[in-house]
Amino acid sequence: RINVDIFRVAGIYGPGRSAFDDLRAGQARRVIKPGHAFGRIHRDDIARAVLAAMRQELGQDRGQGTRILNLADDEPAESALVIEEAARLLGIAPPPAVPFADAWAQMSPMARGFWSENRRVANAKTKAALGISWLYPSYREGLRAILLGEIEAGECREGPA
Repeated sequence: RINVDIFRVAGIYGPGRSAFDDLRAGQARRVIKPGHAFGRIHRDDIARAVLAAMRQELGQDRGQGTRILNLADDEPAESALVIEEAARLLGIAPPPAVPFADAWAQMSPMARGFWSENRRVANAKTKAALGISWLYPSYREGLRAILLGEIEAGECREGPA
């Protein structure tokens, strides 16, 4: 019998894959659908979880069998809030608000599927099983870290707010 860890990963973001990139490219949309929230996970927290699971396996610090590990941050949030925070950190105005009903007409079938349901995922059991906490418990800390990394690398055109 072998141990298996199945990682269920929320929306992945990180350097080069965040609301900053969408804002800078002029592709960010601030769709307003109150209550529509989903979880995200910073790529560094994914690595943190996988490494913690590997350390447990190597040290034989876990029980036998299969585990389902939910990798999602602590705060599911509306997309518009993430875009607003990224714009605030860049010191720019967020894109105009688009009511959900107006946005729906222009969405692809895949986008409509995404917007048709909420994706709130509980992570407390995963963090307890792995003995970790997230480096970035919400999009706010994650976005701030991405921007600071860009500034330190000399890659940021805007400054933090």
